[in-house]
Amino acid sequence: MGSRTRLALALLGAALLLGLLGDELFRATPLGLNLFLWVLTQAIVLVGLGIWRGTPLVGARRWMLPTLVLFAALVVWRDSALLLTLNLFALVVALTLGALRTPRPVHRAGLSDYVVGLGYAGAAVGGRTVTLMQEDIDWEDLPRGSQAKQAVAVGRGLMLAAPLLFLFGALFVAADSVFQGYVTDAVPSAHELTTHLLLVAVFAWISAGMLREYLSRPLPVEADVQPSFRLGGTELAVALGLLDLLFLAFVLVQLRYLFGGASLVEGRTHLTYAEYARHGFFELVTVAALVLPLLLLADWLRRRESPRDDRIFRLLAGALIVLLFVVMASALQRMRLYQREYGLTELRLYATGVMIWLAVVLVWAATTVLRGRRDLFAVGALVSGFAAIFVMNALNPDALIARTNLERPNLDLPYLMNLSDDATPTLVKALPSLDPALRAQLEAELTARRRGESDWRTWNWSRSRAQAALDRAP
Repeated sequence: MGSRTRLALALLGAALLLGLLGDELFRATPLGLNLFLWVLTQAIVLVGLGIWRGTPLVGARRWMLPTLVLFAALVVWRDSALLLTLNLFALVVALTLGALRTPRPVHRAGLSDYVVGLGYAGAAVGGRTVTLMQEDIDWEDLPRGSQAKQAVAVGRGLMLAAPLLFLFGALFVAADSVFQGYVTDAVPSAHELTTHLLLVAVFAWISAGMLREYLSRPLPVEADVQPSFRLGGTELAVALGLLDLLFLAFVLVQLRYLFGGASLVEGRTHLTYAEYARHGFFELVTVAALVLPLLLLADWLRRRESPRDDRIFRLLAGALIVLLFVVMASALQRMRLYQREYGLTELRLYATGVMIWLAVVLVWAATTVLRGRRDLFAVGALVSGFAAIFVMNALNPDALIARTNLERPNLDLPYLMNLSDDATPTLVKALPSLDPALRAQLEAELTARRRGESDWRTWNWSRSRAQAALDRAP
């Protein structure tokens, strides 16, 4: 048997074991310890097979594994649905990192390289198993001697035993109720059997494709896509110059009204200071999110005709970034006033987090793209994105929202009651300080959150801590 066939059969065997493990772990919901254990096992199998094959993981794949394990562990830490979404997104990006095909060093992979990597990662989950079975295994190379005959004989024996086991088993079940109970517990129903087979098949399929993708020697793919047309320095200078003037006009208004005090706003707009701040925050977040891809696209499309054009582009783009920082400061000031008047919500908090992350990425873009080092931009944006998601997990947004809003005189208790178990200990701690009516309402909600013994596969630190706080509550 050839080495390629032997490796492919080993991958199929490992994938089947991972499929069985996935069936055992993910039959219980929600996600928690089960996801971490499956991802950790997948990482261990990848490392082990790589060592056995004599080709340990290198390059981006060495960074992929600890990133996968880290963000799978964060799923065990926090209970928030939004944090779960961010952590799962980070897992997908980590798989993309491991599927890079660029011949350049990892830290110089461009945005287009990550798009190509995402395609290969998707193919690994969806279709690499077919490649493994059709191309990697030489079925003609499998043993056909005494071992094959023995395997066929075992199969025939199983076929002969099946009707006999069914006949005598049915008689024993009818003869003894105790034996019937044991058989009922041991033999799954048709629905349970179908569920088991489906879960095993799905997780084995995913595992086989991932193992095949991340253990193969990737052929380099040059993803340096060039635009079909270019923009000259004059066109870009006019467009960016006019955009700078628009941003400057808005900034001047913001400096006068938003940062000028309540009297100016109320006299001009007939709105309270908080009402003025309330309008426009998310529009400003959208502006901040659009400027970065706009500058990247402009840098990609522009002709590098002369040093003078380069200097003008960098000057105008840098001015736009500086003005954008003032716009973002205005948005954050609006959020501060907004939160002081109306309280904190998940949407407001996460939007603020996006703004801060965009500020970091814009600084990185100014130090790389505008200085002619575009090849370094993607890795910095990626690392800062991973760091931002980790910081949000460490911040514990739901608990922060609960603490902030509980200090407000106009308490929106129904909203707090919809927060995840990340906020439950904070809510329990606040019970004695609430008005009797609000306390009774919150106690009813917290009582409904009490659970019995939970499945170990779905264990989560925040949910466990929440139940402990509920058990200690009077």
